[in-house]
Amino acid sequence: MVNSDKFSDLDSFDRELIKVLRNDARATAAELGEKVGLSPSAAHRRVKLLEQRGVIAGYRAVIAESVQGKQGMVFVHVTLQDQRRETFEKFEKAVVQIAAIEECHLMSGEADYLLKIVLRESLSYEDVHRDVLSSMPGVSKLVSQFSIRTVKMG
Repeated sequence: MVNSDKFSDLDSFDRELIKVLRNDARATAAELGEKVGLSPSAAHRRVKLLEQRGVIAGYRAVIAESVQGKQGMVFVHVTLQDQRRETFEKFEKAVVQIAAIEECHLMSGEADYLLKIVLRESLSYEDVHRDVLSSMPGVSKLVSQFSIRTVKMG
């Protein structure tokens, strides 16, 4: 988790740089400077400082699903048997070991967790549900929703 005091002294240039990079992480220093009203060297220096401070935590490439062999995406709402710390810890420890689970979010509301499962060519959701999710520690209820199409990412 990012410490909030890292953001306390961000000025308008820093905030604009972050907006531009959020939309185009490959923007050059010249492009960044032009969009936010700085020289290329000043924009570059500020981006490096934001990286060093942990405000910019990294960059990523979004790879086409067809290249990755993705067959589908399933979101699973998980409700645990109880609300004890030990139950949450055991579940979370198990989640990190499962490659098919790309994301796990502790949620407010009816379900305790929301999982993002990505199915690859050799993996069916039936197998994941039966052999993995159903046998995870503390699981009381699973509600699965299949993604039809991704409209917006990142």
